[in-house]
Amino acid sequence: MRTYMQKPHEVERKWYIIDAAGKPLGRTAVQVADLLRGKCKPTFTPHVDCGDNVIVINCSKAVLTGKKLQNKRRYRHTGYIGHLKVIEYKHLMTQKPEKAMEFAVKGMIPDTTLGRKQLLRMHLYSGDTHNNQAQNPQLWEANKEVAE
Repeated sequence: MRTYMQKPHEVERKWYIIDAAGKPLGRTAVQVADLLRGKCKPTFTPHVDCGDNVIVINCSKAVLTGKKLQNKRRYRHTGYIGHLKVIEYKHLMTQKPEKAMEFAVKGMIPDTTLGRKQLLRMHLYSGDTHNNQAQNPQLWEANKEVAE
C-alpha cells in the first residue's frame, strides 16, 4: 500500500469561524493552528499547504486561566543594548486582544515559509462581527468525542 501525498493543486480550502468567547486562549489557538495547517483533514501532507481559512471572533473575550493575566509577559528585543521591551498580558488583552491570539497561534505554526503562508489565512476580530460573510464560513465545532 502506498502513502498518499496531496498535491498543491488538489487542495480544497474551506472557511471556518471559531468563537473564542469564554474559552481559554491556548485551547482556542490549538484549534486555529490545526485548521490552518490542515491536520484535521485525512489528506494532511506536512510539506503541502493544505489548511483552511479561519476567522476568529471575540478575541477580547478569551480568558487566561490561573494567574496568567497578572504574571504572563511578552518579551521582544530591538537589537540595541538595554532595549528589551516587555508587555504584560493584562495590558495586551485590554489594548490589542488580536495580537495575543496571534502570538499564541504563531508559536504553534512552523517557522518556515510554509508556516508564514498559513498564518496569512488567519483573520482575527476582537468583536463578534466580521467582514467575511461573502465566503460563507461555517461555525467550527470542536471534536464532540473529546468533550464527552
